Amino acid sequence: MAASVEAPAFVEFAKPAISSGEIDEVVAVLESGWLTTGPRVHAFEAAFADYIGVPHAVAVNSCTAALHLSLLAAGVGPGDEVVTTPLTFCATANVIVHTGATPVFADVDQATMNLDPDLADAAITPRTRAIVPVHFAGRPVDLRAFRRLADARGLALIEDAAHCIEGAADGRKVGTNADFTCFSFYATKNVTTGEGGMVTTASGEAADWIRVAALHGMSRDAWRRYSSAAGPLYQVVLPGYKYNMMDLQAAIGLHQLARIDALAARRRAIWDRYDAALADLPVTRPAPAGPQTVHARHLYTVLVDESVALVSRDRLRAALKDRGIGTSVHFQALHLEPYYASRFGFARGAFPNAEFIANRTVSLPLSAAMTDDEAERVIAALRDVLP
Repeated sequence: MAASVEAPAFVEFAKPAISSGEIDEVVAVLESGWLTTGPRVHAFEAAFADYIGVPHAVAVNSCTAALHLSLLAAGVGPGDEVVTTPLTFCATANVIVHTGATPVFADVDQATMNLDPDLADAAITPRTRAIVPVHFAGRPVDLRAFRRLADARGLALIEDAAHCIEGAADGRKVGTNADFTCFSFYATKNVTTGEGGMVTTASGEAADWIRVAALHGMSRDAWRRYSSAAGPLYQVVLPGYKYNMMDLQAAIGLHQLARIDALAARRRAIWDRYDAALADLPVTRPAPAGPQTVHARHLYTVLVDESVALVSRDRLRAALKDRGIGTSVHFQALHLEPYYASRFGFARGAFPNAEFIANRTVSLPLSAAMTDDEAERVIAALRDVLP
């Protein structure tokens, strides 16, 4: 009887790149007896602020929490409007709803897939309080244009940089331009803590408010209440939230941040291999980042036009899955999701560029943990499926 041949392992869409350093540090935290917000969170905040080049960074338990608290710190509330993109994860708009405000979508540029500054400008009304551009897939938005727009209209600028920790444009790091910038450390992100997020800001007053609001509105976190460094009794100064990051998460983040350049270089190598190998296939590859721009290369998204590729996006994904390749979709057009369509009356055709992308986009596996063999398997599978 012939020996059975074991199928190659499934190529995960975005496997986290975890080293022994992260594992050892998590073990050290477990052995320390201090698991929640404490010295490692404070160290992670300081290291992150230094990396971005800002005075203040506040760690929270998700980018969603970061966005929510940033909107509240900017004074967004019931009766207000916030302009953002419909080509984003639902959290970007959900948090606007949570404040009592109304999300107002403006269309994206079809090439960059980012919120179009001119269309955002046209969506502003007397009720608009803030603009939330999203750095889609790691490509920075037009930082100067949005800063000028926010300043001219007297609006808060809150950047959703969940995809864009390494990004820069016009000589400025993403995170130094807006009133608030929100980052994600979710499991698939370029820097991960499993779950987690960060807010950067130049305002010490806003950072202090976010820090208190993120932990029930208490004036002291657990480290300052229970450790040997504890001071007087805390006070509850506002009805806050349970949004704090734990030392367990920050321990991973500190080592991830220390390796950020190496992780980015590995993703860049895979990105460049995709660019070269897919050049002759009937799909639209990501547009070049442009001069003086650092693309964070979070997602390698291609557009599949069925009339050209002779296969639909969804059939392509199914065929790749059958060949052991994981993919994802970033994103479905948010204004057509049932809640937003029914609550705010959006209909197909409202934002044609976002809909064009959403109907065709597929994100290929991209991770610093990917091997050369896995990248070649992705390429071979695409060549097998596409004519």
